[in-house]
Amino acid sequence: MLNAFIVMLVLGAILGLILAVASKIFEVQVDEREATVTAMLPGYNCGSCGYPGCSGLASALVNKETDTLNCKPCKAEQRSKIVEYLNSTPGPDGEVLKVKSI
Repeated sequence: MLNAFIVMLVLGAILGLILAVASKIFEVQVDEREATVTAMLPGYNCGSCGYPGCSGLASALVNKETDTLNCKPCKAEQRSKIVEYLNSTPGPDGEVLKVKSI
C-alpha cells in the first residue's frame, strides 16, 4: 500500500512538472489594448461598424484588420480618446498602431 502511494506521488510530481514547463513554453501573450478599447467603446454591440459587437471592432483594430474607428454611436470626443490611446500605446511587440477616426 505504501509503494502505491509513493508511485502515485512521484507520478503526480512528474506530470505536474511537465504541465508547468508546457505552460511556459506554449504561453500566449494577450494584448491588453483590446480589453481597454472594448471598455472605452459605448458597449451597444449594435454592429453598425460591420463587426460583431464592440469587442469585434476592438479586436479588428488591435489585430490590424482595419485602421479606421468607424463606431457610429460613439461620441466624437470618445472616438478621439480611443484613437489617441491606440496611436500612443505600444502592444506586446512594442509597435504602436496608426488608427484614424471617421
